Amino acid sequence: MLRVGLTGGIGSGKSAVSSRLAERGAVLIDSDVLAREVVAKGTDGLAEVVEAFGDGVLTAEGELDRPAVGRIVFGDEAARRTLEAIIHPRVRARAAEIEAAAPADAVVVHDIPLLVETGQADRFDVVLVVDTPVDVQLERLTKQRGMTEAEAKQRIASQASRDDRLAVADLVVDNSGTLDDLDRRIGEVWAGLQQRVGHGPDTKP
Repeated sequence: MLRVGLTGGIGSGKSAVSSRLAERGAVLIDSDVLAREVVAKGTDGLAEVVEAFGDGVLTAEGELDRPAVGRIVFGDEAARRTLEAIIHPRVRARAAEIEAAAPADAVVVHDIPLLVETGQADRFDVVLVVDTPVDVQLERLTKQRGMTEAEAKQRIASQASRDDRLAVADLVVDNSGTLDDLDRRIGEVWAGLQQRVGHGPDTKP
């Protein structure tokens, strides 16, 4: 098994990379998806969030009100750390379960937006960083996601810097070009990962 940590800044196109790797046969473990699952209605994770922050974080249907949580933790370091202490261990435990069920010769890609920020780079055999210049991130966030330029800059500034991500990268995917460019680069990356896990053309059967 080859364990790959995939990360990239907001607006870098990380989802486009992860989906292309999954199409080629990678086992994809998306931490954003798991973070929603572990605080879904009826979970002990949600109960702990309510215990920490009160009933005001619930919708009328009894589900987590994400905007309400965001307002509480945004700019409040202690509140954010409390929330992370509830969610992150559960996400990692669920990710470990999924990974344990994968084939022994699988390429397992952990899609973790905050991989650098949470100090997880050394947990993986390969760290794959999706890289784009900041001006491209800004353009995508304002044109594709409808953010103001100020909002986009704030979101980018709240994450690890481009240099910090590149410093831990074993492999880099430049996603500032066309989708055809991206497909070609993912093809190269996938071939290299396959070779490392024992499926490459230069390995013995």
